[in-house]
Amino acid sequence: MISAVDGRQSTASPVVPAPSAAALAHIPGSSGWPIIGNTLEALADPKGMAVRYARKYGPVYRTYTLGAHTVTLLGPEANEFLLLDQAKCFSSAHGWGKVFERLFPRGLMLLDFEEHRLHRKALSVAFKAGPMKSYMSALDEGFSRAVRKWLKKPPALRFYPEIKETTLELAAVSFLGSSVGAEMQAIKQAYVDMISAAVAPVRSPLPGTQMRRGVKARQFMIDYFKAQVPLRRAGEGDDLFSQLCKATTDDGVLLSAQEIADHMNFLMMAAHDTLASSLTSFVYFLAKDREWRERLREEMRALGLAKEEPLPYERLQEAPLTEMAFNEAIRLIPPAPSILRCAIRDVAFAGFQIPAGVCVNINPLYTHHMPEHWPEPEKFDPFRFTTEAARSRHKYAFTPFGGGAHMCLGLHFAYMQAKCFAYRLLTAADFALESNYRPEWKYWPIPQPRDGLHVSLSPI
Repeated sequence: MISAVDGRQSTASPVVPAPSAAALAHIPGSSGWPIIGNTLEALADPKGMAVRYARKYGPVYRTYTLGAHTVTLLGPEANEFLLLDQAKCFSSAHGWGKVFERLFPRGLMLLDFEEHRLHRKALSVAFKAGPMKSYMSALDEGFSRAVRKWLKKPPALRFYPEIKETTLELAAVSFLGSSVGAEMQAIKQAYVDMISAAVAPVRSPLPGTQMRRGVKARQFMIDYFKAQVPLRRAGEGDDLFSQLCKATTDDGVLLSAQEIADHMNFLMMAAHDTLASSLTSFVYFLAKDREWRERLREEMRALGLAKEEPLPYERLQEAPLTEMAFNEAIRLIPPAPSILRCAIRDVAFAGFQIPAGVCVNINPLYTHHMPEHWPEPEKFDPFRFTTEAARSRHKYAFTPFGGGAHMCLGLHFAYMQAKCFAYRLLTAADFALESNYRPEWKYWPIPQPRDGLHVSLSPI
């Protein structure tokens, strides 16, 4: 299929009609309530729903969620089957399109196969070592400033709103440069509106709906990015946006203004929202576990840096325990609890025929808690991520960043930010939870504690 993108011809995965309910009748499961199906159950408790359905129907089952028949596949083998996709049977564009098409169309996650490869290669220049080093100083300064601000607030801090605001500001500075200025508040609100619209029950942008607000916010951001493209191409900025404005495809052609705007809109969302969720999980589990908190603090102090000295990019590799603890936090609460695809041809898995056109879902949240792969799965134990332990485990038992061709492009950017954040927080403050405090987690669209996560901070 050929579609026009800002005057350029681009290939897209073929649209395959969704199968009827009868075509899925051989797969065990439930279609839920009329019209809304299983949507409310899936949004309210995706982890519990997967556990209940796996017990009742097995590791392959069907549901009806977000207006589409969906087949869920559970376990590491299912993750590998869907994510590796060597036969190119699954479309990420049409899978995620049911959630993001109105808000983040043509973002990297909504491209497939050769087109995805070409765009990913062009975008990857912004995540190489040189640019990453240039982002590091702004991130280090930003996290240091945020911790100082938090320590001036009442001890019982609502952490999630604070880190969400911080990561969005840092994404704006790292991605857009220091010239954002007066537009910062409007940019923040635009992403709040778009992310809320992604899982709004009303999927059409009718007047007064969250989807209408999300669509308007998208247009604001696209107009903002497109207007900036010629300025960035003429300038010498080293921010991610400027890097993308000068990026080319294999044939040496610059990405179009529309393509750059679509990629920036998606990357800004993905970079700050998933990181805010991951750092909240990280802080929650460290706040519960003083022993690991002190281990990481000693690791950071061992870097031997003066209090106000910048954290060098080259020293990040000297924090292996911090990386292990971050991995364990996102095992327990992965930033993407589900990963969606659409079958573009008939396929078979675990003895079941899966017809073309059906939405297929895997559930990292479920896999990350399977006791056969993670003994005592609810226990926080970063030593699960030693090299030896990881080698003995199924490669696709841990998929917080996806896998295969669509492995998160910003993977190393996320680890860089996590270590930078940990350094600034652990060397300046101690933090803990109240006794017997257990926050309730909302998992869609991105995991977050419903009460914001109350954490008590005190200066060291």
